[in-house]
Amino acid sequence: MDKTHRHRCDAFTPISGAAVTALLGGFLAVSPVAAQERFKPAASAVVLSASVHAAKGRPDSLRALDQAWRAQPQNLPTALAYARAVFTLGLTEGDLRWYGSAKAALKPWWTVADLPAEAYFLRGLVKQGFHDFLEGLQDINRAIALEPARAEFWSWRFALHLLLADMSAAQKDIEEMGRLLGAEEADVYRAVLLYRTGQPLAAVAMLSRALRSASYQDPSSQDWLGFHLGEAHRVAGQPARALDVWSQRLKASPQSHLIRLSLADLLNQQGQYREAKTIAMAATSGGNAPNSPATLTDALLMQAVLASRGLKDPDEGRLASQLEARLQSQALRQEALIERPKLIYQIAYGRDLKAGLALSIDNWQLQKEPPDALLFVQAALALGQARAAEPVVKWAEKTGYTDPQLTPMLAQLQSHPSWTGGRP
Repeated sequence: MDKTHRHRCDAFTPISGAAVTALLGGFLAVSPVAAQERFKPAASAVVLSASVHAAKGRPDSLRALDQAWRAQPQNLPTALAYARAVFTLGLTEGDLRWYGSAKAALKPWWTVADLPAEAYFLRGLVKQGFHDFLEGLQDINRAIALEPARAEFWSWRFALHLLLADMSAAQKDIEEMGRLLGAEEADVYRAVLLYRTGQPLAAVAMLSRALRSASYQDPSSQDWLGFHLGEAHRVAGQPARALDVWSQRLKASPQSHLIRLSLADLLNQQGQYREAKTIAMAATSGGNAPNSPATLTDALLMQAVLASRGLKDPDEGRLASQLEARLQSQALRQEALIERPKLIYQIAYGRDLKAGLALSIDNWQLQKEPPDALLFVQAALALGQARAAEPVVKWAEKTGYTDPQLTPMLAQLQSHPSWTGGRP
């Protein structure tokens, strides 16, 4: 998952699968519009094209934080500053290796029970980045108990409640944000909850107003709102409008992994393969020039593979081999996270449907996101095991979520012979 969960580049964006989103491949995710309190690192601290493990190419601001932390690894404020910076980079670039750097910085305090709010918050973010959502939520709750007026704390709590499909808790978060932070701030999250519960057109109107508000004209808020406006249009069955919103945002913020990935994914869904491949492959240049697949995130590489297949491009085999090699390397490292590119590769790309269904079953126990729901149903249908995806049907009934892709597939699932036949 891509907890992409991205999932605002200069504020924290939850991965769902996540973005962490996620990212995550996530990722796709919800992220904070913290109007009263925005974390804004220097631009040089946000964009980093070098490898996580490379010393060269690191911006001076990040290098200074890194050096300060290594010189005093037991100094909590120093560790928190470094952890915040590298976690933000992980969100911005869609590169989960940065979460490992953040965890390393917080290791001396990983089980400490008496921390300041900032430490609880960052520890909670890193935990959810590694898919420990309940523990992450507990730490964020501890941070809120200490500093209840911090908008970014509430943003992430709301996001995790959505990820866990606890819509009543998400609604209570919105009510508390309205009380503590004001109606305008709360309405942004209310719009997100609306399109995640079957009311996308109302969400479109609210998000469009927020985009015009003087409170949200900074680039990060525009990116975050733009992502959700595009997603609301997509859920409402207006893909052309979603593509337009995301295309405009990508021109303004070519470094945004979340916007680029969302655009490439929807272009592939719409059969616009050439455009999808161009968008995915141009990630590291910040423009429209193709780049080496080695520099792409797994999520963008997966979209390039799908686009190449749609184009019947001979490049498909080379790109697919690179993705396969990455997944094998992750397996050798015994990385347990189920990221969305792996699910897409196994299911939508058709590499191993049985393995994909097993991964979907495990993944759904952790997080419940629309892109993962679609993949889960696809695998169950392809294997003639409709009843395996019954948890997705129950989730859709509980939340009221609909979208042009998932809704007809749920109907197909319940009309499949194996649906009735699968009952004990």
